[in-house]
Amino acid sequence: MSVSPTSTGQQPGILDFDRIQQVRQNFPILHELVHGDLPLVYLDSAATSQKPKCVVDKIVEAYEKYNSNVHRGIHALGDRMTTEMESAREKIARFIGASTAEQVIFTSGTTMSVNLVAHGWAARHLRPGDEILLNEMEHHANFVPWQMAAQASGATLRFLPLTVDWQLDLSRLDEFINSKTRLVAVAGMSNVTGTIHDVSRIADAAHAVGARVFVDAAQSAAHGLTNVQTGNIDFLAFSGHKLLGPTGLGILYGKPDALGEIQPVFGGGHMIREVTKSGSTWADLPARLEAGTAAFVECAGMGAAIDYLESIGMESLARYEHSLLELAHARLSQIPGLTIFGPEVAHKGAIVSMVHEQIHAHDLADLLDRQGVAIRAGHHCTMPLHELFGVAATARASFAFYNTPDEVEKLASAIEKAIEVFQRRSHRRANRSL
Repeated sequence: MSVSPTSTGQQPGILDFDRIQQVRQNFPILHELVHGDLPLVYLDSAATSQKPKCVVDKIVEAYEKYNSNVHRGIHALGDRMTTEMESAREKIARFIGASTAEQVIFTSGTTMSVNLVAHGWAARHLRPGDEILLNEMEHHANFVPWQMAAQASGATLRFLPLTVDWQLDLSRLDEFINSKTRLVAVAGMSNVTGTIHDVSRIADAAHAVGARVFVDAAQSAAHGLTNVQTGNIDFLAFSGHKLLGPTGLGILYGKPDALGEIQPVFGGGHMIREVTKSGSTWADLPARLEAGTAAFVECAGMGAAIDYLESIGMESLARYEHSLLELAHARLSQIPGLTIFGPEVAHKGAIVSMVHEQIHAHDLADLLDRQGVAIRAGHHCTMPLHELFGVAATARASFAFYNTPDEVEKLASAIEKAIEVFQRRSHRRANRSL
C-alpha cells in the first residue's frame, strides 16, 4: 500500500520546508541515482511531473484487478472500470470548479483539447472579418491550431502586445478586443517566463463584446491557479501528465452552451446515438466529444492524482512552490552573465528560464545533467517568444512541490561549475590556437 501525505502524520493543507521530506517519500523516482552515483535533482516538472506511488499503484491495480472497457460491458469488471472513470471525471470537475461532471471531456492531452475547439468550433463558426486574439507568449499548442482555424474560416489573427517585463499589456485590451473579436486564447501561466495572466480581466473584456475565452491551463492547473467559475472561462484545457497523473490523458472543460457549439471532429464508438446508412446522430455530452475507446486506466490514475493533490492542499502547495521560486531568483541573480526572462517573482509561477552570455542553453543543460541536475533547454514550443527574446533557446528550470531548497542551491552551484568548466575549456582552446 502506498503512502499518502496524510498517513505520514502531516495535516492536509500544510506544506513547508520541514515536511517536504515526508512528501518526497511518496515519489520513488526522486531517490534514483543517475550517471552511476549522482542523486537526481529533477527540475523539469513543467515538461512532465513525477508521479506519486499512489498513482502508479492505482494504474497497476486497474490493470491487475478490473481491466475492462467502459460503458458497454455488462459484467462486474466493466462496471468497476466505468465507475472508476466516471469518478475521476467528477473529481476533476470539483478540482477546477466546474458545475457538473458533464462539462469535463476526456482527450489525449492539452493539444488535442485545443484542436477540438479550433476545428470543431472556431473553424466552423468563424467567418471572414472575425478575429482571434492571441499573444506571442503562447505555447505552439495554443497557437498553431488557431492559425489553422483562421485559414479554414477566413478569420484574422491579432496579437496582444507584451510589456518590457514579459507580461501581457492589459492596458491595451480595449484596443485589441472589439466587436470583431470572436475568441481570445491565452495561457493561465506561461511555460517559459512563468508569467501568470489575469484571466478574469481578459474574460470580462472578451465577454463584453460577445467573444469566447479559451484558457490553456497546462501549466497553471498544476500550481493551484485554476477555477473556471471565478475566471468566467468558456473553454479550458490541461494535461494529466503535468498534474501528477498518467501520460496520454487530457481534459477539455467547457460551459454547457460553449461545448454544445462544438461539432464532433472525430466519429465512431461511444460518441454516437444512432447510425444508419443514411446518416448518424450524436450522443449527449460528454460522450459526443469522446470518440473511440477511452483512456480508462489513465482516468483511474488521474483520479488518484487529484486525491493526492487535494490531500496536500493546493493553496499550501502554491505557497511552498513560490518560496522555492523566490529562493531560485535570489540565488541565480547572483551569477554573473546569467539573464532570467520573465517578470518579478510576484507575477510568475515556479519557472525560471535563463541564458548565459557565453554558454548555449543546450550546452548548459548538458553540463548540468552531468552533475545530476535535470533541466530543459530549447525554444520550449514558443518560437515567436524566443524571437522576441532575441535568442534561439533558453535553459529552463521548473519547480514542483516535491523539490527542496537544497535542490535550488544544487542548481545554482551546478550552473556556477558549468560556467567554470566552459571557461576553462575555452581558455585551453584559445591557448592551443596561439
